[in-house]
Amino acid sequence: MRALIQRVSEASVTVDGNRISEIGQGLLILCCAMQGDDEKVAEKLAERVSKLRIFKDEAGKMNRAVGDIGGACLVVSQFTLAADTSRGNRPGFSAAAPPEDGDRLYQHFARHLESLGLPVQTGEFGADMKVALLNDGPVTIWMDSADRP
Repeated sequence: MRALIQRVSEASVTVDGNRISEIGQGLLILCCAMQGDDEKVAEKLAERVSKLRIFKDEAGKMNRAVGDIGGACLVVSQFTLAADTSRGNRPGFSAAAPPEDGDRLYQHFARHLESLGLPVQTGEFGADMKVALLNDGPVTIWMDSADRP
């Protein structure tokens, strides 16, 4: 799995003009299941994300995880994180998991974050979503569960 994590002051997802989820301070996590990923991969990535120390402590250093600051997670599926841009001008997405696997693993990732004690909101898999965020920092971190080219 791949995840693009943004430290946010707030974030929300709107589908068909209706706000379906929103969080205050926390993490906006865009995630993509890749070919060959399974539930263990999703759990390991969720555990890594939950421990990611990118929030400031009293000294102003990035030394706290989202749970340490009472933050929440907004998890949004985004298959375009699988983009292969190595040739031409049109990205290829064949490295992404098939939709049924992608949805299952995205949901499993979000549920595992919840099981770790974090408040979690989600987007809507496969929907045309409008994601709004106020990036805090800005701080944006890329995580990949495996070494890939």
